[in-house]
Amino acid sequence: MASQGIVLFAHGSRDERWRAPVEAVARRVAELDPSARVACAYLELIEPDLRTAAARLVEAGVDAVRVIPLFLGMGKHVREDLPRLLEDLRALHPAVSFSLKSAVGEEPDVIELLARKALDS
Repeated sequence: MASQGIVLFAHGSRDERWRAPVEAVARRVAELDPSARVACAYLELIEPDLRTAAARLVEAGVDAVRVIPLFLGMGKHVREDLPRLLEDLRALHPAVSFSLKSAVGEEPDVIELLARKALDS
């Protein structure tokens, strides 16, 4: 049976507090599915980067990694930078399947949640 890993991929910031919501999502994933192998990765300014997070999952035995961009839209990072990073990962780990999901901000349920939050008083 294939073992799936999940990487929550976010931009990064010099402010260490910035990573707290990303790590909260990872904890919630693990709460919802204790067997989930989930890692956080950042494009810049915060460790681990995508290569390091993916390597840790591969070392833990996953043979498939799904990358979830925690971005609101398909900007340059998600449209251009992230696919290049995945190609590098595929070259480094040819036995592992890497897939890229769409930016979470484009998902209808996230759009609905954000609209409802905007209307909260």
